[in-house]
Amino acid sequence: MTRRRPIIAIDGPAGSGKSTTARAAAERLGYAHLDSGAVYRAVTLAALEAIGDDPVVWTPDRVIAEALAHAVSVGAQGGVFRVALGGRDAEPAIRSEAVTRHVSHVAAMSEVREFVTVLLRAAGRDGGVVMDGRDIGTVVFPDAEVKVYLVADAEERARRRLAERGRASTDRLVKAEAGALLSRDRRDSTRAVAPLMRADGAVEIDTTHLSFEEQVTRVVELARRATASRA
Repeated sequence: MTRRRPIIAIDGPAGSGKSTTARAAAERLGYAHLDSGAVYRAVTLAALEAIGDDPVVWTPDRVIAEALAHAVSVGAQGGVFRVALGGRDAEPAIRSEAVTRHVSHVAAMSEVREFVTVLLRAAGRDGGVVMDGRDIGTVVFPDAEVKVYLVADAEERARRRLAERGRASTDRLVKAEAGALLSRDRRDSTRAVAPLMRADGAVEIDTTHLSFEEQVTRVVELARRATASRA
């Protein structure tokens, strides 16, 4: 009987390098990559399109109803999981400022998290997947063969975020962005539902002083060791 390939769960705070590291590691391993945040963004986009830009009226039941009505789904295409709405690729619409502004509110709803967790588990159940988020190793796949928790100091994460937006890393901007990230960390780590935390058995990797290649290599090595131990 063929053994299922491992599930690699990568968690960590915003700006720690989860998605880029997960994507590159998946490519090196020949696994599929799934950014769980994209699913929450797709659910948020469905709510925006149907309910409007006023989260006061966004109840969990209605948000989930619109996600179902918009047929939010996850499917593998060419080694990468794609999130779709109504059969259309949700990228790049889910990266809009409006979605970014409201996704934390949606992701804090326990019912929505349960809904998304079902989608994520279905997508990754056959293994051979690298999935990143904030509760992959703690909630979605607590039995994942490899669990990684990426961290980095707030100012380094701020510089990375600014670079992603094409902005210069001035002292003022770095401090402001670092403050925003630390506030996000506090919200994520203290929320009642699926708080951000290091999963049992997770290997912590501090990426503050690592090159991108170094952090990817560490994840790939962990995955290969897990595969070898199951042979």
